Amino acid sequence: MTRWRKSSRSAEGTSGQCVEVAALPSGGGVRDSRAPEGGHLVLAPAAFRVLLDELKR
Repeated sequence: MTRWRKSSRSAEGTSGQCVEVAALPSGGGVRDSRAPEGGHLVLAPAAFRVLLDELKR
């Protein structure tokens, strides 16, 4: 079972609107926390790392 994690900042004035991330066998998964059944985006490990690094800036 995939463990999706929501940002701890999702409750800070965002009305709970946030993305969730998960470690997947093929890379990093990203999905909309308000519509988790709507599918998800899978990024290759290197691309997922670049995304996380950019978001942290």
